[in-house]
Amino acid sequence: MRKHKLIFSLQLGFTLLVCAFLIVPVVLSILAGLTANYFIGLESGLTLRWIMEVWDGYRDTIFRSVGIAVACLALTLLLGIPTAYVLARTRNRLARLIEELLVLPIAMPGLATALALIATYGAMRGFRTSWAFILVGHVLFTLPFMVRSVLAVLSAIDLKTLEEGAASLGAGFRQRFFDVVLPNCRNGILAGSLMVVTLSMGEFNMTWLLHTPLTKTLPVGLADAYASLRLEIGSAYTLIFFLMIMPLLLGMQALARPRPTRFNKDDTSDDASKLLGMSLRTPLIPEKK
Repeated sequence: MRKHKLIFSLQLGFTLLVCAFLIVPVVLSILAGLTANYFIGLESGLTLRWIMEVWDGYRDTIFRSVGIAVACLALTLLLGIPTAYVLARTRNRLARLIEELLVLPIAMPGLATALALIATYGAMRGFRTSWAFILVGHVLFTLPFMVRSVLAVLSAIDLKTLEEGAASLGAGFRQRFFDVVLPNCRNGILAGSLMVVTLSMGEFNMTWLLHTPLTKTLPVGLADAYASLRLEIGSAYTLIFFLMIMPLLLGMQALARPRPTRFNKDDTSDDASKLLGMSLRTPLIPEKK
């Protein structure tokens, strides 16, 4: 019994040390954005002056970053889920090759990808100077995370049997995809969405080359603040970043939470399509043979 308590205490202590290693720098950075003088510390007093300066001078970069992250999430969902579905259904050498090719934007340095985009589309002046140019780079960088997350979930279930069962009950392709496939890969979609939003919001290497003075994003503005040795401004920037991204991430998790299916006791219809619509909205995950 004492041995188990000792092991539990060691595990708890190790977990707390890891949490402290990750959280302490963030807390110190946030405190730096709230102190009147970073070099004196908390003794100089607390202030909201730096946050107001960031809001007055850089709020356009904050809203632009949030807009690009949301647009990036929408595009990766539209492109990534169908791609993962096709790859999961087509498990041959060509599918594996495409799967590996999709990882290339991650394997390549962000600067190289940005230079490739500039060399390809730089002559399109209107597109080059718009925020859509940054969005394309973010989609290239984050799409593999969405595809991999959804594909991992679809590969772990017997997707073929599920679809054949639904088809035997009269479900068409659209009903199978939206009522069978999507509910069963909900966790993969959520994991991919969280990665896409956080990576897009914090992406710097590629954005540094793709942005213009009129299309600065939050990480670029943060780098400018630190480069000019305005540490309090940079820390206040970090604080605003957390205040904006945390509700967004929590909201996404709440939206992706499975909802219980409610059955109507009075509904005694034997129509197969109704039964299919009611039952298949609850994720079904049979073990893969």
